[in-house]
Amino acid sequence: MSLVQKRRVTRQIRIGNVDIGSDAQICVQSMTNTRTQNVDATVAQIHSLERAGCEIIRVAVPDMEAALAIEKIKARIGIPLIADIHFDYRLALASAKAGADALRINPGNIGEAKKIKAVVDCAKAHGIPIRIGVNAGSLEKEIESRLGTTAQAMVESALRNIKILEDLDFHDIKVSLKASDVERTVTAYRLLAPQTDVPFHIGVTEAGGLIAGIAKSSIGIGMLLAEGLGDTLRVSLTRDPVEEIRTGYEILRALGIRSRGPELISCPTCGRCKIDLFKIAEQVENALLERSSKIKVAIMGCAVNGPGEAKEADIGIAGGDGKGILFKKGKVIRKIDQENLVNELLDEIDNMTKKLEKNNGKAE
Repeated sequence: MSLVQKRRVTRQIRIGNVDIGSDAQICVQSMTNTRTQNVDATVAQIHSLERAGCEIIRVAVPDMEAALAIEKIKARIGIPLIADIHFDYRLALASAKAGADALRINPGNIGEAKKIKAVVDCAKAHGIPIRIGVNAGSLEKEIESRLGTTAQAMVESALRNIKILEDLDFHDIKVSLKASDVERTVTAYRLLAPQTDVPFHIGVTEAGGLIAGIAKSSIGIGMLLAEGLGDTLRVSLTRDPVEEIRTGYEILRALGIRSRGPELISCPTCGRCKIDLFKIAEQVENALLERSSKIKVAIMGCAVNGPGEAKEADIGIAGGDGKGILFKKGKVIRKIDQENLVNELLDEIDNMTKKLEKNNGKAE
């Protein structure tokens, strides 16, 4: 029996060259934390995110300089770009004209109806979708006064804003319902799911630093994905956004939904470990980020139990006293000096990757 329920059926939209919703694969996205006006810094960060597997990127557009910078940024990146807009509808218009592939707005804070219509008309003219971003911390005052910052309030805000756009005959919509805690976030998506066929962007906002953020995001996003809810996702961390992409893929991998690159397994270490396994595991993990093959790699602390405990791994290393061993499918291949363990492992992984690509085509 599968851990993951059948995926919710939605309308399908397209952001740049990426299909969103229904049968399209669940996409992993992130947001830059550079000043968008600094084109070089923003492009550099997007490139690092692309290498990590980011499929859609969002940039903040706090002013007109940032909106106009989108044209230069777009010319130098390969993934779709979403412009994140608050309050000033003119920034949405400028972003669309500069080449943004989608807009993220909250129609409720854009202002009067004619401003919202101007944004919708512009999105129609440029053939780009709109994400309605509902956050528990920025609900419409009238809704919050009645319902508080609850999941029910978030759902009412989302339905109201979806109706605003659909009444203007605009249907290329994606919606997100985010709170800083798992319970409200998950409850809101569950409540909204049967009331609309709009695709969902999922995540727990303001989740925290690395440990707290990964824990809350993994539980919240994991619960939603297991229930078949979610078409794109972002893991929100107070960290280098590359960590968001890594975590997003690991959540998808853990649920058996999709994977990217090699899977790393490693032991927690014990008193038998005589090598710096923490450092070695980190080196290997970072090196695997840009490798494409779907193989399982093991990093084990001792040669006594390593190959046996990790016999399901395609390849792995285990430490010793000054020397380590390289093994494949639990079978020891050779001994290696400790200082060469990582390099020789990576060389073997690259050789395996080339063979896989030659025999089966390039892995995802």
